[in-house]
Amino acid sequence: MATNLGSLETCKPCNNDLASPPHGTVSTIQKSTSSTTLASSESTLGSHLARRLVEVGVTDVFTVPGDFNLTLLDYLIAEPKLKNIGCCNELNAGYAADGYARARGVGACVVTFTVGGLSVINAIAGAYSENLPLICIVGGPNSNDFGTNRILHHTIGLPDFSQELRCFQTVTCHQAVVNNLEDAHEMIDTAISTALKESKPVYISISCNLAGIPHPTFSREPVPFSLSPKLSNQMGLEAAVEAAAEFLNKAVKPVLVAGPNLRVAKASEAFIELADKSAYPYSVMPSAKGLVPENHQHFIGTFWGAVSTSFCAEIVESADAYLFAGPIFNDYSSVGYSLLLKKEKSIIVEPNRVVIGNGVAFGCILMKDFLSALAKRIKRNNTAYENYHRIFVPEGVPVKSEPREPLRVNVLFQHIQNMLSSKTAVIAETGDSWFNCQKLKLPEGCGYEFQMQYGSIGWSVGATLGYAQAVPDKRVIACIGDGSFQVTAQDVSTMLRCGQKNIIFLINNGGYTIEVEIHDGPYNVIKNWNYTGLVDAIHNGQGKCWTTKVTCEEELVDAIATATGEKKDSFCFIEVIAHKDDTSKELLEWGSRVCSANSRPPNPQ
Repeated sequence: MATNLGSLETCKPCNNDLASPPHGTVSTIQKSTSSTTLASSESTLGSHLARRLVEVGVTDVFTVPGDFNLTLLDYLIAEPKLKNIGCCNELNAGYAADGYARARGVGACVVTFTVGGLSVINAIAGAYSENLPLICIVGGPNSNDFGTNRILHHTIGLPDFSQELRCFQTVTCHQAVVNNLEDAHEMIDTAISTALKESKPVYISISCNLAGIPHPTFSREPVPFSLSPKLSNQMGLEAAVEAAAEFLNKAVKPVLVAGPNLRVAKASEAFIELADKSAYPYSVMPSAKGLVPENHQHFIGTFWGAVSTSFCAEIVESADAYLFAGPIFNDYSSVGYSLLLKKEKSIIVEPNRVVIGNGVAFGCILMKDFLSALAKRIKRNNTAYENYHRIFVPEGVPVKSEPREPLRVNVLFQHIQNMLSSKTAVIAETGDSWFNCQKLKLPEGCGYEFQMQYGSIGWSVGATLGYAQAVPDKRVIACIGDGSFQVTAQDVSTMLRCGQKNIIFLINNGGYTIEVEIHDGPYNVIKNWNYTGLVDAIHNGQGKCWTTKVTCEEELVDAIATATGEKKDSFCFIEVIAHKDDTSKELLEWGSRVCSANSRPPNPQ
């Protein structure tokens, strides 16, 4: 018997089932590959997938090669409208696809089986939490190995190949394991269309021996997707609008608050229509920054409880009615559950549902339909805005620096503010940049992204790569802490390969500052790097790259002038030396409240 171990002849499939748990939406193709020889002029699975990606708006795919996906990559790069962006690791490939999806509406990454899949899964989970359509493609085992007792490399050493699938079921809205050609066309199309309809990531595993095989179902020109539009229940919509209009029209000082789910609901324009018609003041939750214009006359800033824009929380929390469009109330956005809001005063508008006060909920109603219809029924009332205007005091400017004084972070962001225009976009890393970037006033057309719900440090490096690749006409300004940069720094290399002209402000304050303000300890101090030296080594004389280190305002001014002038077509890396205790007042307040929420004792049993 021992002589037969590992032989192809003796390892016949014992069944056709791919083991998987009962939960989740899983599509699998289970039979072995057809042996029918087809004309070479007919299209292949790999080329069909490439054309589908291009069709839905993906022109760049972020990849890490591995032996299970190499043939598939051959067919993807053969598509003239699809560019392969090779990344340094799978985590960054996933983060790049996340950033790309924020700008383009959909992103894609390709990795290899299990070792690649389980590396990228953290980024996929983040995209799931942020409602981003992301197509995660994995090169899977040879179709003949499914259902056998073989043990493959890149696995945990068991003959069950479903571990990766089971992991992805909780962080994707659809999974397709393609190990047969007959139904591959349908499964790929279903997965991609599901990502678009649900605005969530999907997982597609493609057996390594199938990508280059022609099949009649892969027509040269795939029939374009025709996704059935979601429709509101008209009777429910009318009832919800009537109830909401009555609720708001009897209020004295109502307000509007935009939430992050405006993106998935595609309701930003409808929200502004309501703001225009109602004359209510409106603010944004922190994770909705960038989704609605900030140059609107009735915009009053970021509503973030105790760390809100000055005078914003006072107006929102003192209102007798507030409409939240697409909110997410978690411990971070609620500043440790400390918001002073009352349910009976609220209208909560979810992407497909409306809840009014403590009363009735209306389902099967699209947010954009509801907001647009409500705008036609609402009475104009600017009382809350007049109250805001009455108490508002313009923000001061940072104290003028002494000559060669060590650079303060508030001075840094004063200069970053002056860099912003419709031709720029801001990426804010998890950390104090959350709070400092929230205070930036975005000009019309200026992009803005950060990952608040998942809050994975290191996200911004890959996201900057992906976002910049998606919108090459904008210059991306990324604000990244030293601790976060150490997690994912390698893909600065990919930015240089792609000729990107991003500006990274690396804020070097010696550790995990956001963690320090929640709970300090020696584990929050990190080894200092020569960051500019690292980037110079990655540059290695290939591509356009400029680095500098600044310690005072004079050096910062010179650096920004160079980055936006002489080096405007180069990747620019500016290391900013900051004191370890130089943080925003908002982080100090937020950190203490989150610490309090985290340290609550167990409830009595």
